[in-house]
Amino acid sequence: MKKNRLIFLIVIFVSLQTYSQVYTDKIVGKKNEAVIDSLKTSEYPYSLPIWGEKATQKGYQLPYSAGVSVNYFWQESSIIIDNLYVGFNNGPQYNLDQIVRFNSSVASANAINVRPDIWLFPFLNVYGILGKVNTSTAINAGVWVPDAQNNWTEIYTFGSKAKFEGTTFGLGFTPTIGIGGGWLALDMNVAWTDLEGLEKPAQSFVFGPRMGKTFNLKKPESNITVWAGAFRVHLKSETKGSLALSDVISGGDSQAKVDQGFVKVAEKQTAVDDWWNGLSNIEKANPVNQAKHNTANQALETAGNFLTAIDGALSTAGTSTVQYALEKAPEDAWNFLLGAQYQYNKHFMLRAEYGFLGTRKQFMTSLQYRFGL
Repeated sequence: MKKNRLIFLIVIFVSLQTYSQVYTDKIVGKKNEAVIDSLKTSEYPYSLPIWGEKATQKGYQLPYSAGVSVNYFWQESSIIIDNLYVGFNNGPQYNLDQIVRFNSSVASANAINVRPDIWLFPFLNVYGILGKVNTSTAINAGVWVPDAQNNWTEIYTFGSKAKFEGTTFGLGFTPTIGIGGGWLALDMNVAWTDLEGLEKPAQSFVFGPRMGKTFNLKKPESNITVWAGAFRVHLKSETKGSLALSDVISGGDSQAKVDQGFVKVAEKQTAVDDWWNGLSNIEKANPVNQAKHNTANQALETAGNFLTAIDGALSTAGTSTVQYALEKAPEDAWNFLLGAQYQYNKHFMLRAEYGFLGTRKQFMTSLQYRFGL
């Protein structure tokens, strides 16, 4: 079964989750009185952020107003696939929701991106995203059909791991404020990821609230920041595309498996017909029996049509294509975050963050350089 990779283009999924983690820190406490007094009396030397001088005079310590970071991101998450349509050689597409069941659908991605940013206001950081992404989606699923009593049986199983490369670009902003010696940041971004086999880039929206605190080290301008937060991703659900049949079907026994599927569908159809023909007219008028009969016939017809389409495509496998449309969503929209950053000085920062809980895991690390504008 592993050799047959039929329709596993349907699991193309990526949410490139990049984000900002910069903050405005409110300096408080008696031990920091000298720093506070210095901020209030010093002249702010940069054009950005707007109102930067007023913010420093109120005791806020601002990072340099511009920066660029290089980020590495990895994630693994379970996804849900609905409203699945598959067709061959630009022919009719068949809705397979009734007969295809996914035992597992796991998407993973790793990406490297560059994120330039500026502080537009002391409380608002704005940034861009540009990067490369590698994705893979592992699927384990089967084709199911019912019998006369509407008991469903798996007649065909399949598994596949599809890999894709692409580019991503996006925009984001982070409202932030210093609170009682710490900070609160509400990071948001929208990104488009252009992958092989997709008609148009996949769109995602990320929201990540975080709250943290900075601990100064003995070295001037050096500190460690820790934070906790949450992470939510929303995907634009509709995905359409086309791939070569050779990219999703492999193995010399593909035709034999299709032929075996025809036999099993025919056996189920005979059993359903025999059951229905054996009912009395009163029993046939029973809405429960009618629903069972209609459901079984519809599923068996879909399975037969789908196998026929595959059979035809296999006859010209060298030039055949597979078209698909689906709606997908993360199994869990939210997960929990823990992160930390080491600031060597106000120019260089190194950070890492890990997300967990639910069916999504993620890891991010980045190196950032900041400068004044």
